[in-house]
Amino acid sequence: MSIDENVFASLTPNFPVSQFNFSLEIKGNKTEIIISTYEDHVMVIATQIGAMGTILHARKEEGMSINPTFNVSVLFGKRDEPMLVACARQLIEHMTLSGVSKPLVLSLGLKDHSAGTLKGIVSAVIEKRLW
Repeated sequence: MSIDENVFASLTPNFPVSQFNFSLEIKGNKTEIIISTYEDHVMVIATQIGAMGTILHARKEEGMSINPTFNVSVLFGKRDEPMLVACARQLIEHMTLSGVSKPLVLSLGLKDHSAGTLKGIVSAVIEKRLW
C-alpha cells in the first residue's frame, strides 16, 4: 500500500457542514476522499472512479449491553461485497471509541475492493479524524 497525499487537500469549515477533501494513492489507484460532518451524521466518500459507488449506513445500536453492537446496511449498490461492510464497521467502531455518537454514511466507488485498499481508506480517514 502506497499512500502519497501531497496531491490535494483542503478543509472547509463552513457552517453547518465541515468538510475535508484530500487525494492519495492506494495500491496504484488515485483515491479521492471527502469527509463531511453534519449535525446528525458523518459522511465519508472514497472514490477511485469519480462516482459515489456503493453507499452504506453504519450506526451504533443503543441498548443496555456492556459491549456495543453496530448495524451496517447497504443502502445502494453492491450487496455481495462483505469487505465494503467490514470497512464501514471498522470506521463506525473507531468513531464510537473516539466518542462520536453520530451514524456514518459511507460511499465507496472503488476500482479495487481488496483488503489492502479498504485498509488504506480506513487508515486515511482515521488519520484525518474530522469528527
